[in-house]
Amino acid sequence: MSRWPHHLDDAESGAASACSKFRAWLPPLNFITIHYAYFIVVCLVASLVFWGSSDPARRISYADSLFLVVSAMTEAGLNTVNLSQMTTWQQTMLFLLIILGSSIWVSIWTVVARKHVFEKRFQDIVRAERMRRASRAGSAVSLPKLQRFLSFRKLPTTIPLQSPLVSQGGEHPEPKEGPPPSEPATGQIEPAAAAAAASIDAQLAVAAAAPREAALSPARVVFVHTPRPSEAVSTTAREHSEPSQLTRRSRNGKDGSQDDGKDDFSIRHLLAHRPGGRNAQFHGLTREERERLGGCEYQALRVLSVIVPLYFFLWQLLGCLALGAWINKYQPEPPLKNGINPWWLGIFNGVSAFNNSGMSLLDANMIPFQNSYFVLITMGLMILAGNTAYPIFLRLIIWSLLKLLTAATREDDFCGLKDTLRFILQYPRRVYTNLFPARPTWWLLFMLILLNSVDWVCFELLNLGNRAMDSIPQGSRVIDGLFQALAVRSGGFYIVPIPSLYVGLQVLYVVMMYISVYPVVITMRHSNVYEERSLGIYDEDEVRDADPEMATPWSVHGRRRSGNGGMAAAVGRVISRTLTLHGVGARAPPLNQGSESHINFISQQIRGQLAHDTWWLVLAILVIVTINTSKFLADPINNSVFNVIFEVVSAYGCVGISVGVPYDSFSFCGSWHTASKLVLCAVMIRGRHRGLPVALDRAVRLPGEKLHDEEEEDHRIRRSMTIRRASTEA
Repeated sequence: MSRWPHHLDDAESGAASACSKFRAWLPPLNFITIHYAYFIVVCLVASLVFWGSSDPARRISYADSLFLVVSAMTEAGLNTVNLSQMTTWQQTMLFLLIILGSSIWVSIWTVVARKHVFEKRFQDIVRAERMRRASRAGSAVSLPKLQRFLSFRKLPTTIPLQSPLVSQGGEHPEPKEGPPPSEPATGQIEPAAAAAAASIDAQLAVAAAAPREAALSPARVVFVHTPRPSEAVSTTAREHSEPSQLTRRSRNGKDGSQDDGKDDFSIRHLLAHRPGGRNAQFHGLTREERERLGGCEYQALRVLSVIVPLYFFLWQLLGCLALGAWINKYQPEPPLKNGINPWWLGIFNGVSAFNNSGMSLLDANMIPFQNSYFVLITMGLMILAGNTAYPIFLRLIIWSLLKLLTAATREDDFCGLKDTLRFILQYPRRVYTNLFPARPTWWLLFMLILLNSVDWVCFELLNLGNRAMDSIPQGSRVIDGLFQALAVRSGGFYIVPIPSLYVGLQVLYVVMMYISVYPVVITMRHSNVYEERSLGIYDEDEVRDADPEMATPWSVHGRRRSGNGGMAAAVGRVISRTLTLHGVGARAPPLNQGSESHINFISQQIRGQLAHDTWWLVLAILVIVTINTSKFLADPINNSVFNVIFEVVSAYGCVGISVGVPYDSFSFCGSWHTASKLVLCAVMIRGRHRGLPVALDRAVRLPGEKLHDEEEEDHRIRRSMTIRRASTEA
């Protein structure tokens, strides 16, 4: 009988060891891995439903069903079966999957999740404080800390705040002179603190009962904190002895020297008296100041949780209605010939254009609309608004809203909303992935105009003498060239048959499809708050020691320090880099070289991205060509290696343009063997994730203490690296 406990201990130890080894092969739970899991699970489930919805049964094979679902979800837009041959339910499924796979849709849930975590922290603090008072046995959560978290929550302005903690107008009373009261005995609460706690409970009860005010509430956001009566004198003395630049109050534009002992940490105060460093980083803040900075971020998330969904739904709603109405009234023949309702074609193509899918219910894609200026211009704008120009349009909307509010309202009206909009514009990468500061946004606009202009001009010049182009009227050819330039980088539609274009333009399109994601993703990573850490620059020993979470076999920044590294750790690092790493190998330039250092840094990111992407493409092309050897031998012209490269790059870039096949209207990959289609599915899923922010991007991480520590640690490491470079150069 006495041996059973030993056996149980051995069994538990073995189970723990097996679990530890199994976890060594699993990626960490972060934004990238959750994103992969979301796409893979949804695609697998939807493919079964799609396959079972064929009419007649199994008309579309499971391999083709899986391919179409993955293509719609990843916005690749390639199709192995003509969409006009599908049932209405299958077309509707692809329509919904295009929306569910949108990068803006994913970003909406990221904002909502981070906002929810902030609010959850409030609930935890309030619950802990109530439990402490109920037990009358002390608490680990002090009243001042409760107030700091409550400062994130905006109470209705109609509620009179008569407590000794918070007075009307966001002010709090001055501490009275006199000796500090004695601390209460164990199991008791002094009357002032009890009254304050009761007042907070009353306010919370009223706020919980009232409907949650909208994110665009006109009330001013003021973050207040008053010390307990027992801390009043000591806190006042500490403020005079150790003044903090961030916590000093400024009135009527006066500087911190006019400190009156009050602690006003509004967004306006933050913007005026504590500008952030490079990439919106804040250093040297106390824990309390970090918490209140989180309150500013929370208010920004509340505003974005309204603006971004409105942007997402209104663009598609208005665009789809406009396209459906125009096609139904002026050009219903093309959809009717394919057995499609004109309204349904306009709605489907509008969603496909905004989300940059490139799928069309017409077998001829956009060729029937070569002379339809309204359709081409509307879809072109939707292509820009949903992808390449989304950060530009979103910043323009927020900037215009701020200017409009400033010009149309008094200075004291909508103060909270105005200050929050200013915070978003000044520190966008602390709260959102696809919103950048002013200078990177101008750079992104320049690259957008440059690349689209190159595509447009080359479409016109490199097709001179092409009979397929000469048949198009000259005026329509200009608009068609503009639309094709906008679609070739991400939109996925084609206005003329791709095989009819001269080969020089086809090669240019391969290059443009490959680099389509580069302007946005380079801007995203270069403006990341944790730029160096996210690029793998902090891989020195001190970083591994300081951040144990990074030192796992799946880490892209460190090595595992435990004794069971071995093959599992090595394979884990390789797979981790395959799944989660973006732009590896970049090294930070000296911080004092000005604009030249930024150019070098961008070039290093491009080289790292090229090295990371190339082996994926080469391996996929090699496998696909090998599998389709028999088709190449039977028809080497239509199954040429260049056509395979064109298709793979289009899938990896999630563009969707295809050279097609001469005997049908589906994509070139529709003629491949089943195994080749499955390989291309993996390529599409991997390509969909190469434009995402890294797992260490602050805008996709949940708020917590670890983010505060990492920001301070980044500052210390950057300073040590700068000193080290300076000493080396000297």
